[in-house]
Amino acid sequence: MELRQQDVTRYVEPLREGGSLPALVEADDGFTYALKFKGGGHGPKVLLSELIGGEVARAAGLKVPELVFLDLDSRYGITEADEEVRELLEASRGVNLGLHFLKGSFTLDPYANPVDEFLASKIVWLDAFLMNVDRTVKNTNMLVWKGEPWLIDHGASLYFHHNWESRMQAASSPFPYIKDHVFIHKASKLDEADKYMAEKITPELIREIVSLVPDEWLTWEGADQTPDEIRADYITILTERLRNRERFVSQAKSAHNGVRI
Repeated sequence: MELRQQDVTRYVEPLREGGSLPALVEADDGFTYALKFKGGGHGPKVLLSELIGGEVARAAGLKVPELVFLDLDSRYGITEADEEVRELLEASRGVNLGLHFLKGSFTLDPYANPVDEFLASKIVWLDAFLMNVDRTVKNTNMLVWKGEPWLIDHGASLYFHHNWESRMQAASSPFPYIKDHVFIHKASKLDEADKYMAEKITPELIREIVSLVPDEWLTWEGADQTPDEIRADYITILTERLRNRERFVSQAKSAHNGVRI
């Protein structure tokens, strides 16, 4: 398993307001990407969540835009007129993460663009496993492209790494925020989804995906560890969550049964 690595050639425009200021960029392969900057917002932890979340979803057969490592060299952005953008570019030298831009896509509306119960249940399972707090009615973080739903923006997953000292608690915890999931009302096939996802997402797959994370994304304040030691913690936590998945699956079932539409 590997991700392509390309060089950014042009900053096109910011995608939306927000602390991380993701942007639309062009790369030297001729394609356009939604770029997440390691120098924005919560720093490289957002990119790490995006990479792990996106590749786990892809391995489970869900549709995710291609993820690509995008490099910003030291010359890029020197002539940028916007001071905030220039500072962001300067803070993001090196390896960042891009999602292939799905031209012509639009935001999924869960009522205007319904999905079937099995797919909804798989997405609920995925987000409970990844502890993704940001797939709600207000912000579905899904696009419709060529008539199918595509998952984007897993940056709010794995939120345990924002409180690194207590990270191991996440290994066996349920996920109460699943009650706010955009598809919780449709997740009537969680038992079937659990069997399917457990066959697709294995400890070996988790190790392979986490190994993709670049060393430069694995140094942050509060973690007196080497990149390999931090990777090992992510592997342990996610493998244990997989082993203890009945806890978050039961929580999701309770949330589904308590929903009133």
